[in-house]
Amino acid sequence: MTRPSEGHAPSWPIRKTPAHFPLRRALHHTSIIYLTVCTEKRKPILCRPECHELLLTSWEKADQWKIGRYVILPDHVHLFCSPACFDSTSLDNWVKYWKTIVSRSWPNRNEQPIWQKSYWDTELRRGQSYDQKWRYVRQNPTRKGLAATEEEWLYQGELNVLNWIG
Repeated sequence: MTRPSEGHAPSWPIRKTPAHFPLRRALHHTSIIYLTVCTEKRKPILCRPECHELLLTSWEKADQWKIGRYVILPDHVHLFCSPACFDSTSLDNWVKYWKTIVSRSWPNRNEQPIWQKSYWDTELRRGQSYDQKWRYVRQNPTRKGLAATEEEWLYQGELNVLNWIG
């Protein structure tokens, strides 16, 4: 590998999909993942009561991971999740599983495909980052002009309390 000449940035390869790093697992340590999953071509199809219910049902069936707080926006979902147990399935397999459940039960077939192939994930490093990310995520609907206040947005919630231990 040659060193770039001074004043020039190195030429890094451009990623077409996000890198998914393995989950750091340790006894007596909770891993919380901040996850963003987008619809195919960013189609604004998620903010309908029946779609919200379908997502909740799929997450309940995909019980290898626990969902904490979440916000559903028209073309993507932000959620926080954590393995349900030490030997839970991989994040990748879990996301594929619940996306498949949603796709198979989607109420409007002409909106298929529903999901982009991949997702964006970040493993949070401390409890404070969970609270900071949640404040940011919860403000998305108001920043985008979809709701006047955070409390008014119908497509959000918390399924499980994800306590930070570590």
